Amino acid sequence: MAIKRMILLGILLSLFMYSLTAPLIVNAQGADEAADKGTAYLAMALATGLSSIAAGYAVAKTGTAALASVTEKPELFGRTILYVGLAEGIAIYGVLIALLIWITL
Repeated sequence: MAIKRMILLGILLSLFMYSLTAPLIVNAQGADEAADKGTAYLAMALATGLSSIAAGYAVAKTGTAALASVTEKPELFGRTILYVGLAEGIAIYGVLIALLIWITL
């Protein structure tokens, strides 16, 4: 249930960001260019928002599993931190995709 709420919140936040930027683009440029840029901004918002939600979920799950395994075997600390760090990389990939889209504008 909480996952559905997080996904819905991410989509609503992305649409809110799009609704803020779209009128500014339309006023600054022609309608055809504005539609293309508006779609690109929506894609950037979705890439960043959804990857951050996914990273948060992955870090939550791997973090609790890491904590449970480290309490039983403290020598596994290095491996578990590596898994949590890899889960956080999902958000970084989303930001990189957004930057690549932004560069093409």
